[in-house]
Amino acid sequence: MKKIIAVANQKGGVGKTTTVGALLAGLSNMGFKVLGIDLDPQGNLSDSCGADMYQKPTVYELLKNEVPLDEVIQTVQGIDIIPSNIMLAGAEQELSQTGKEHRLKEMISPIVGAYDYIVIDTPPSLGILTVNAFTFADEIIIPTTAGIFAANGIQQLNTTIKNVKKYCNPNISVAGILMTRFNPRANISKQIKELTEQLGHYLDVPIYETFIRNGIVVEEAQANKKDIFSYSGKATVAEDYRAFIEECLGGEKRNGEVEI
Repeated sequence: MKKIIAVANQKGGVGKTTTVGALLAGLSNMGFKVLGIDLDPQGNLSDSCGADMYQKPTVYELLKNEVPLDEVIQTVQGIDIIPSNIMLAGAEQELSQTGKEHRLKEMISPIVGAYDYIVIDTPPSLGILTVNAFTFADEIIIPTTAGIFAANGIQQLNTTIKNVKKYCNPNISVAGILMTRFNPRANISKQIKELTEQLGHYLDVPIYETFIRNGIVVEEAQANKKDIFSYSGKATVAEDYRAFIEECLGGEKRNGEVEI
């Protein structure tokens, strides 16, 4: 089953890029054909994967229809990625014509059939780039940390999702809320987890059973341009993301599947 996933939360520092990177690496290790799209002008996904962000065309040029699609796809560590850089910040002002919400979908649609999964990293905002991701995606994964402001932000995000569902993409759905950077021993983490579960119930949004624990290896892996599994496959964070991916798949199998 082919699927397009947007990973989003307008609050920064909640593990969006880490989650996208883990999904891409884990699914690729299992034998799925994956494409990562970096829609964040900060370009953290592109940088952590080791993609060329400045010498080659990026998603910015693609959205402006200045380059063909095949020129922006890079293959890094066996994973296809469309990178971004700070120039993408100008897209908020430059994409002003009718149908701007559908630009990403129009540009990527010709190659959707070539991939099992397309995973999109979104910026920490609810502007036109995030709306483009939602218009193109089948489902949304919402990472959130054990912090009151991060949890409260889900409500605003849910309003944006409802608007996109009404005007741009009636089939979009929230796959679930993922707790990240979680410390099961901290009382505040437990309280926020309970609050997030209550909010998920109120908004009718699922909560993943898996939660991602804290781990310094995340920053170390990104600094070394490696995914979490190849850098430290036995770390608790890697174990958590492995369990999360299996939960996402829900029993889906692929011929020739290997361990994450």
